[in-house]
Amino acid sequence: MTSRSLFIGLCVILASRPTAQAQGRPSTDIWMATLTGPGVPRVGRAENLTQRIGYDNQPAFTPDGRAILYTVIEGDGPSDIWRLDLASRERTNVTRTRVESEYSPTPMPDGRHFSTVRVEADSAQRLWRFALDGSEQPALLFENIKPVGYHVWGSDVMLGLYVLGAPLGAPGNAPATLQLADVRTGTAEIVARDIGRALQKIPGRAAISFLQQGKGGAWITALDLRTGGSTPIAPAPAHSDFHVWTPDGVLLAGAGSRLLAWVSGRWGVVADLAVDGVRGISRLALSPAGDRLVLVAEDRVAP
Repeated sequence: MTSRSLFIGLCVILASRPTAQAQGRPSTDIWMATLTGPGVPRVGRAENLTQRIGYDNQPAFTPDGRAILYTVIEGDGPSDIWRLDLASRERTNVTRTRVESEYSPTPMPDGRHFSTVRVEADSAQRLWRFALDGSEQPALLFENIKPVGYHVWGSDVMLGLYVLGAPLGAPGNAPATLQLADVRTGTAEIVARDIGRALQKIPGRAAISFLQQGKGGAWITALDLRTGGSTPIAPAPAHSDFHVWTPDGVLLAGAGSRLLAWVSGRWGVVADLAVDGVRGISRLALSPAGDRLVLVAEDRVAP
């Protein structure tokens, strides 16, 4: 089994055996739409940025908003982090690793680096740092915290980490945990259990949001980084695993072909992108200025 197969089986679907998931990996594209207006945004037409057969996923805008970083898998090779310039549409392989696989590129608060989950040669999944301009060798951020699946920067030094539980099929099948980690000490504390893959920084607050799963369904929940307290915000829409916040503090989520906003205690449809061929929306990311949205969806179909 390859390290990439292990990661996909455990992190992306968390349902099938890793080898089976490697054979049935979804083919996904990255799309972009403009957002305008204060408050609940008006959404422009969606444009397919990648439009190829293969795995293009986990996008994040660079700090200057001029490009996106995203995860690419081509053929049976390892995954790499690529950069797509939004003006020229030029694509560049940033990590270029021959054995290791990298996932979930996330710009760091210093504006000069991005962090990424690296599946190492021995299949360990840990968090690493890369320079955005490629001027430095990659550096390990947390030596003893693994297996990391996803992450979000809550401040210059604090991160929320989605850490996988026991391997599928192991006794107990322990759920994934949310761990609050400190780069100064290299340590982390478990603050929630049985969580989803969505982790986001809440604008204007020392807080992050995550998906808390439970008997009553899944709730988008805020974690206060100062007190460690959690507060439910909104029930997750049906068939929606991911959410994002606008700079104005509007909570957005995707479900099917629709973009939803949480307003006045309920979810409302902001846009239906089916007309552009979008279906199966999953991950979402906003530009630093909040004027563009990138999303991951299934490969394009005719409108």
